[in-house]
Amino acid sequence: MMDESINKNEDSDSLHVLVIDDDPRLRRLLQRYLNENGFRISGAESAKEAREMLKFLQPDAIVLDVSMPGEDGLQLTHSLREEGKDIPIILLTARGEPEDRIAGLEAGADDYLGKPFEPKELLLRLRAQLRRLQQPIMTDNVRAVKLGDMEFDPIRNLLIHNNEIIHLTGGEIALLRVLASRPNEILSREDIVQEIGMEEIGERAVDVQVTRLRRRIESDPKQPRFLHTVRGKGYVLKPSYSLS
Repeated sequence: MMDESINKNEDSDSLHVLVIDDDPRLRRLLQRYLNENGFRISGAESAKEAREMLKFLQPDAIVLDVSMPGEDGLQLTHSLREEGKDIPIILLTARGEPEDRIAGLEAGADDYLGKPFEPKELLLRLRAQLRRLQQPIMTDNVRAVKLGDMEFDPIRNLLIHNNEIIHLTGGEIALLRVLASRPNEILSREDIVQEIGMEEIGERAVDVQVTRLRRRIESDPKQPRFLHTVRGKGYVLKPSYSLS
């Protein structure tokens, strides 16, 4: 049964989070805590219920349990990404091994939090994901880059092709912004991890995000034209040209 949104904070500008978890106690805890910290919250107990809600809701972020009866969190994440939804997704799971976290990233999640966890940590991660999409990158190296027929604008966090926006996840945006700020420069996995805040998951997470990003910007991801691997060193973005 669909949870009532907890609306103690009635500010229409509050960010809206959809919490999907089959544990009603955890749902209520997260709803109460996040609402007290300025978010509007809706809750669903299954992927099926969440799909129905997403027909009329446009949340700013999703908090999603991996282990649910029926369609699990990984399957739902993958499906939402295939449908073109670029909403930040944070996965919750009792399985906290690095391989599980990589599986979450491969499915299209932006972050991964192992259970048990402190609600404050989830709050911090939510805010970090939302900042990626809302705040421009503040650096003297800000510039748009051309990638063939596409253009990436790091100020507005937009990848545009023929006047149409190509939807990117928060992780893909963060990676592309780092690479675009230092075009034609080889960046090690360690450098990228530090820049985009993936220390907890590790350098392998960079490889996953690179693979996902290539699917967006390359006509043939197996033979990349723009995003190159430099064996033993890292990655380099070679745009058509940079726009100052």
